[in-house]
Amino acid sequence: MDKKAEKEDLTKSETAKREEEVLSFWDKNKIFEKSEEKDSPKGEFVFYDGPPFATGLPHYGHILAGTIKDAIPRYKTMRGYSVRRRWGWDCHGLPLEAIIESELGIKTKKDIEELGVGKFNSAARDAVLRYADDWKKIVPRLGRWVDMERDYKTMDANYTESVWWVFNELHKKGLVYKGYKVLYLSPLLGTELSNFEVSQNYQDIEDVAVTVKLPLTDKPNTSILVWTTTAWTLPGNMAAAVNKDFDYVKIKMRDEFLVLAKERLDTLDDEYEVVDEFKGSVLVGESYEPPFAYFKDKEIEGKENAWKIYHAPYVTLEEGTGIVHLAPAYGAEDMELAEESNVPVIHHVNKDGTFKEEVRDFRGMQAKPKGDHQRTDALIADNLKARGLLFKKETVMHSYPHCWRTDAPLLNYAMDSWFVRVIDFKDKLVSENNKVKWVPKEVGSGRFGNWLENARDWSVSRSRYWGAPLPVWQNKKTGEYKVIGSVEELKRYTKKKNNNYFVMRHGEAESNAKNILSSDPKDPVHLTENGKEQVKKAAESLKEKNISVIYHSPLLRAKETAELIAKEIGISKEKLVIDKRIAEMDFGEFSGGPIQKYYDFFASVKDQFNKKVPGGENLMEVKRRSGEFIYDIDSKHENETILVVTHDDTAWMLASACGCLVGDRIRELETDGQFIKIGEIQETHFEPLPHNENYELDLHRPYIDEIELIDSDGSRLKRIPDVFDCWFESGSMPYGQFHYPFENTKTFEPKSGLFRGSRGFPADFIAESIDQTRGWFYSLIVLGVGLFGKSPYKNVITNGLVLAEDGKKMSKRLQNYPDPLYVANKYGADSMRYYLLSSSIMRGEDLNFSERGVDEILKKVILRLSNVHSFFALYDKGNSSKLNTKDVLDRWILTRLNQLIKISTDGLENYEIDKATRPIADFIEDLSVWYLRRSRDRFKGDDEEDKNAALGMTKHVLFELSKTMAPFMPFYSEHLYQKLRGKNDPESVHLSSWPEGGNVEEQLLKDMKEVRSIVSSSLELRSSADIKVRQPLQTLFVPDDSVATKKEYASLIKDEVNVKEVKGHKGEIKLDTDISKELKEEGLVREFLRHVQELRKKEGLTPEDRPELTVEAEGRMKEVLEEKSNDVKKMANLGDFLLRETSGEEISLEGNKVILSLKK
Repeated sequence: MDKKAEKEDLTKSETAKREEEVLSFWDKNKIFEKSEEKDSPKGEFVFYDGPPFATGLPHYGHILAGTIKDAIPRYKTMRGYSVRRRWGWDCHGLPLEAIIESELGIKTKKDIEELGVGKFNSAARDAVLRYADDWKKIVPRLGRWVDMERDYKTMDANYTESVWWVFNELHKKGLVYKGYKVLYLSPLLGTELSNFEVSQNYQDIEDVAVTVKLPLTDKPNTSILVWTTTAWTLPGNMAAAVNKDFDYVKIKMRDEFLVLAKERLDTLDDEYEVVDEFKGSVLVGESYEPPFAYFKDKEIEGKENAWKIYHAPYVTLEEGTGIVHLAPAYGAEDMELAEESNVPVIHHVNKDGTFKEEVRDFRGMQAKPKGDHQRTDALIADNLKARGLLFKKETVMHSYPHCWRTDAPLLNYAMDSWFVRVIDFKDKLVSENNKVKWVPKEVGSGRFGNWLENARDWSVSRSRYWGAPLPVWQNKKTGEYKVIGSVEELKRYTKKKNNNYFVMRHGEAESNAKNILSSDPKDPVHLTENGKEQVKKAAESLKEKNISVIYHSPLLRAKETAELIAKEIGISKEKLVIDKRIAEMDFGEFSGGPIQKYYDFFASVKDQFNKKVPGGENLMEVKRRSGEFIYDIDSKHENETILVVTHDDTAWMLASACGCLVGDRIRELETDGQFIKIGEIQETHFEPLPHNENYELDLHRPYIDEIELIDSDGSRLKRIPDVFDCWFESGSMPYGQFHYPFENTKTFEPKSGLFRGSRGFPADFIAESIDQTRGWFYSLIVLGVGLFGKSPYKNVITNGLVLAEDGKKMSKRLQNYPDPLYVANKYGADSMRYYLLSSSIMRGEDLNFSERGVDEILKKVILRLSNVHSFFALYDKGNSSKLNTKDVLDRWILTRLNQLIKISTDGLENYEIDKATRPIADFIEDLSVWYLRRSRDRFKGDDEEDKNAALGMTKHVLFELSKTMAPFMPFYSEHLYQKLRGKNDPESVHLSSWPEGGNVEEQLLKDMKEVRSIVSSSLELRSSADIKVRQPLQTLFVPDDSVATKKEYASLIKDEVNVKEVKGHKGEIKLDTDISKELKEEGLVREFLRHVQELRKKEGLTPEDRPELTVEAEGRMKEVLEEKSNDVKKMANLGDFLLRETSGEEISLEGNKVILSLKK
């Protein structure tokens, strides 16, 4: 152990160390893998795991959701289901782009394009999983079982292909369209945001509101008054609107006439005179002078309809003047009116939020600057005032949306986008959601249900860079759009040179015969005679292929092979081309040595792709140069048949580059350690594909746009440059994780057939925090219903948010919360898990995280239970009897266990985890402070049958409790299970079956509750009388009808209250507090025995140890001990008890000095 690890280990609690031992046990024995492979008589339980971002370390939100996602699958596995738990990573989207922009020191889309989309996206790809290794340590450490090795990534080409398929299927159903709509724009990001993203960051701000005079063209000295809180839109004003049914007035104020709604007259501050009154319909059709003349002299479509007054039913009298200004490019309702009336839609603001050149007075300014959102509006107001058009300027407080990533104000902004036509199946969304079980129920019927009922069409395209590309291409000639749903379909439109390729490995060379490596072109390694014969034989198969050119490796054995082939098939030497890019792999210092020595250098085949040999290269470098070779020569030839003579590894990498293969797909090309045999010829298929620098299929920008596509009419196809909203990608997770429908249809098939149901769809269970109601939960159900007409999930647990202890949002900057690993190392992951799962956060409420709360769980649950087991283990000799005891305590704790199992089972079956977990703490308290406390004397007693009955019951309870705790506290439950399991029990508690439980004796529970209540009341009476519990009393009187009068209960009460008898009477509970001489002496002996027990503990003695106790006492205390010596010896489990002068520990009993000396 290094010093750092040693230091970390010193800071860990014993609980944490024990958990890490359990983790090692799981890893060493592959318990998780065995749980996935165990018999599943109940079939598959389908679970979908929403992918997190890996751009930071896990926080409490991840930990809580992950713990919920762990508890249910653990439970279902124990119930006999197979539960696939596959991890995923969310790799795309604005959060990651923002990180890259910050790291690269760039701020705008223009900066990105100047840098290069390829470089920007490459940086994003490198950053995506920078914390993945930390997650792979932290997630298991916190007790979660999930397959993180066979993870899916939303950035993988296979995943993206499934996203394309989803989009294309929706398009085929008529549920996808391109629209020009007013959306929320983030100027700093230069892209539209989804409704969910917009809803994340509304802020109450003080804004400028202006009332502006717009002079009517046919009414001298008369202006309409329009009111707006977005003065920055006024340069783009194209119309005004009134409600034709409202009453309007013309007033005279000073030396001009003004028009506004009658009901808004009370907002005027100055004196005025009403000179006319009329309906709004009178104003409809009137023309006015625009507040800014930037577009007045420009040729724009629909100009004849500009700067007129229209009727708009959405005009209200609640604020303003009853007349609104319309800038159709910046308001959804304005846009609708403009489209109906053919009013021009003009943009005077760029997509980066700056005013365009033609807006001369404000060009280049931000319309809504971050940090000073009123600045531009105030300047526009000043301009209007200078020209006599400003009637009034004021400030208003309103809720305004801000970008969730940049925190800058958003702009309503008309733009092209691709939409999913959600409105068309909104009713189906609502009805399918009504079938889903939501926990808590109110989220599904309220928050989420309301969101669905008010759903709008979903803008799924984004004008960004790092994301799955939108698979939409436009025919440059016809303008038509083509949606592509797969890589195979992409290939059909890819421009091809129609070349045919044959790849040949050289004939047997001297190096092959000697079984050595040779990669140095200077080595004179010739073909053997056998090799020459192999080449001649192979040439026969090429004679009818019309080979036009032969490319070959510069190594002598390849050159000789190429020349011999050329001679045999009649090709001139001029058609032979040497290309070093298809040379043998450079084996470095292994060249000239035995092959096995090279292979021994690597831990695996995978290792050969990344690890370079000294002085040589790795397979990935060979793939790059061979990929460069094939794309290069394909561009130089057309309709030709080409032979490539090379080597085994190079041919292998060439084939993988042709297919743009990745990972296992490359390794699958090999058979028995080789790709192509000596002297063998293989036909190789090549079509250009989007690929990255490693010649792996990569559908990201810029690679997807470097492939030239041709439509069926011969016209060039150009892709729409947008990428997908990352919520569309995460909502495609059920399909993308399986690369559906291209692979794995035996595992995952949402469509049911005539004789079979669907497979892997819908999910039986999903879980995320409540803020995902408008995110992942929404995108999942929209796509599931849009594709297959049903919800993709049946049961949802949605938790509240974890806040800091002071109720504020957890903040790294404020450091207002403890690090999760610190908490795990101090209190144990189980304590944290139970604290979270048993809290009100499971009901959708927010939780103020308290370290003290976790500490309390450790003490009241884990340590208390650990003490129970420790006490049991002290006396357990493996002789415990079967559960046929008639002892009331045994019967009670068994029925309490059965009750616990039933409650926990019901809670888990209903996905109410808090209801399943909370009773565990109560049960452990009952087990510890009542059952064990009242059974201690049985454990120590001489009645072997009764002792074994108590031990047997305790063992049974602990064993079954370990299973009941397993989904929630997997570490301690495993530890406890391992201490108790027999040789025929499953290897792990997590491989065992869920406890069935038995009959619950309700009357017994009721009776024992009454007994404990009587005990509690009796002890209060003792306390009021200031009499210690160790002091015996004679009689406790209880009501005649009380269960305490029954012998079995009276015995419990006598021991706990420390009375000689329990008697029934007609009154309330009453305690006889008279203390006789005998009772007093018995009390002294009990107090003396307490000190002896403390001394035994101090000396580290076990219950089996029978030490010698020497006591020096004086006065009455000495007489009492002499009289009770046999009782003392028995009760203190002593080998000998001597009363004589001694030295040792001095105590005082009733004023008498007593000295104790213990000798083992």
